[in-house]
Amino acid sequence: MDKIHEIAGDGALVPRFDDGMVNMTELIRVMAESLVNEIMDAQADEACESGNQRNGYRERRLVTSVGTINLRIPKLRAGSYFPEDLIERYSRVDRAVIAAVSEMVTNGVSTRKVKRVAQSMGIDRMSASQVSRICSSLDESVADLRERDLSDVSYPYIWLDATYIKCRDAGRVQSTALVTAIGAGSGGYRRLLGLDAIDTESYDGWRAFLLSLRARGVDGVICVTSDAHEGLKRAIQEVFPGAAWQRCIVHLMRNAAGNAPTRQKRGAVLGILKAVFAERDPELVRELYQLAIEQIEGFCPKAAEVLEEAEADALAYLDFPYEHHVRLRTNNVQERANRELKRRSRVVQVFPSRKSLIRMMGAVFSEMDEDWAGRRWFNDDSIGRAVEGAKVNAPAPAYEGTAAEHAARIIALVVADNPIPGRKAA
Repeated sequence: MDKIHEIAGDGALVPRFDDGMVNMTELIRVMAESLVNEIMDAQADEACESGNQRNGYRERRLVTSVGTINLRIPKLRAGSYFPEDLIERYSRVDRAVIAAVSEMVTNGVSTRKVKRVAQSMGIDRMSASQVSRICSSLDESVADLRERDLSDVSYPYIWLDATYIKCRDAGRVQSTALVTAIGAGSGGYRRLLGLDAIDTESYDGWRAFLLSLRARGVDGVICVTSDAHEGLKRAIQEVFPGAAWQRCIVHLMRNAAGNAPTRQKRGAVLGILKAVFAERDPELVRELYQLAIEQIEGFCPKAAEVLEEAEADALAYLDFPYEHHVRLRTNNVQERANRELKRRSRVVQVFPSRKSLIRMMGAVFSEMDEDWAGRRWFNDDSIGRAVEGAKVNAPAPAYEGTAAEHAARIIALVVADNPIPGRKAA
């Protein structure tokens, strides 16, 4: 404690703002950092009373309500020291993995690989009561995430998706759909709106999930981005009437290219569509989309049919503020979240129960949600214009002539770079 009094008592060491006022938040952070490090030193010294010796420190950062503090965790020559009464050894996600693997080991369904993972994470030294405490704390945290009230702000934009992970249910292994909703609120921040595990991506499953979001206060939705799933699209129209549906252009491009009979023609379809969506001017994108359909129809009628049917939904993002176009037109925010979920769940391979799967998913999204809370995604002006239904407000085009003329020039260049015998000329 002497060191803390010294910091508080020496005016030169007290953090201050430029105007000379004491920065109380930084002062509390420095004092907390000093206190925690002194406690760890004292505990390490006590552990060495039986003849052990200190062997330096290892650094670790800890995020607290008063800022990030730098921990200097003492190392011992024999054995190890970790301040479990001060900080948690594992993140929420790590503890979710521990809980799932422990359940597998307990139920006798583990493999040799899972046992090695369990030992590397210290599960062989973890008692049933410790695992129970881990599960209890995680379940409470995930429940708060899934049930929290969302009526504090409106959510003009929502991104929906599902990913499949294997789970043991009713005595057999099956793929379970993990459905999630991520929203951008009227304050400009991203937020996890909901998550659940359902049997199939059916209309009934999606409708029940979306209705649960409405019941928790999700309102003011003007655009929903997702992949093309008829059951999901129908559920969106019923639960959020009046909201536009944006079909993810990445999935649309893959769907269109999938109808091409040869690799060369698939490459040509993708090359043309990439040129369309590389442009930002709304009028030019619309002109290019029409020309792309005409060109693709000449060598792949099925792909052209897919694009023609999807036009209104693929270009829905062009009706919203220009600053939001890049994020609205794809489901990338969901794809990144799903990749992280798959990466972190790969250790478990097959989850022993649906409850453990939801626990894991909730742990991953809890950490993401906390990260999103500190970073604004859309600024106040642009998100405000979206809520008010203001005009697109795109910058003046940089090309010469009309949008139709410039679109024709672009398509001609793209077609020349992707020659297909028998295709219509630009």
